[in-house]
Amino acid sequence: MATKPHRLHQMASVLSSAKKPRMMSTNSSMKEEFAKHADYLNQLNDKRERVVKASRDVTMNSKKVIFQVHRANKDNREEVLSKAEKDLAAVTEQFMSRLVKELKGNDFWKLRRAYTFAVQEYVEAATFCRFCRKGSLLDLKEINSTLLQLSDQYEEPLQINALDYLLGLADLTGELMRLAIGRISDGEVEYAEKICRFVQDIYRELTLLAPIMNDNADMKKKMETMLQSVMKIENACFSVHVRGSEYIPLLGTNDVDYSFMGLPDFDS
Repeated sequence: MATKPHRLHQMASVLSSAKKPRMMSTNSSMKEEFAKHADYLNQLNDKRERVVKASRDVTMNSKKVIFQVHRANKDNREEVLSKAEKDLAAVTEQFMSRLVKELKGNDFWKLRRAYTFAVQEYVEAATFCRFCRKGSLLDLKEINSTLLQLSDQYEEPLQINALDYLLGLADLTGELMRLAIGRISDGEVEYAEKICRFVQDIYRELTLLAPIMNDNADMKKKMETMLQSVMKIENACFSVHVRGSEYIPLLGTNDVDYSFMGLPDFDS
């Protein structure tokens, strides 16, 4: 009986030791590896925040350029377009000094959703200025080499890529539709017809590329919107000619010309 308390003491000590948590052996190399990954993610998140802010500013100022161009008419065209081109140069400087600078590195593809819309808006503003100034299309090579002054030695994302350019070009047709409707209201029907032919050409060429970009939801949506813009311009120009007698005092002519729609001259 004298040994029973001793056995109880041994059992209690065994149970108490079993309740103590096991201490995992620490591995210094593993800690360093996790610390390195944590530091990388923190830097990436900080860069994303800077890219988002830079993209927001580029988008906002590009929209201001577009609004400025819309103010141009036959009386103040030169003055307004010159101001718009200066504003575009300022946006280009902002684009280069902030956005492109942040995108340097091997992880730019992780940030694409943060900056792609700013690039598209910039393309829209630049191409809109070019059309209103020269009546022609500003192509991708000119944007990269002339406006951004990025030579062929620069690779993406420093150069604007083809997809962002085409998405911006799709947005351009919406602004051209608004411009055409405004020009018809001002009596500049011939200019509106020129816009109509230009937008038709863009839509036709992008339609040929559409099957290649079937997987891109943004382009699919913009193609549908683009078709609506084309139809609005065509209908507006066509209405002027069909109901020409109501517009004669404004337009100063009763000539019927359906060339903007690719239709024959029905009077011949």
